[in-house]
Amino acid sequence: MKPYSIELREKIVKIYEQGDTSIRKVAARFDVSKGFVQKILKQKQTTGHVEPKKQGGSPKSVLHSRTTELTHMVEKYPDSTLSQYCEYWLMNYNEAISPSMMCRELKKQNLTRKKRPYAVVSLRLKECKF
Repeated sequence: MKPYSIELREKIVKIYEQGDTSIRKVAARFDVSKGFVQKILKQKQTTGHVEPKKQGGSPKSVLHSRTTELTHMVEKYPDSTLSQYCEYWLMNYNEAISPSMMCRELKKQNLTRKKRPYAVVSLRLKECKF
């Protein structure tokens, strides 16, 4: 959704600052919510302008910039669990990571970690054959 234009925002502030109306009446007049009018008035008061703030985006995780370390860890310990990866990360990098964060970051970087217990069993059987 696009932000409201700066002209509309300035009109809202100007009408309200004239002093002969309420926030609800201004909101009804411009067909916006009461909360939006309150937000614009507060923004004008604190920052001095009514320009829209940057939209979207989310904070990056601690692991976002550590692709090389994650790849090395998965190559070194391919059959470890998420909890074991988190312990490894804490021991080597002094950063506590939750298993869910580790899982999300491994998925983002397409680092699969499939446990294959049948590989261990078949290896033992091959070693035992006469």
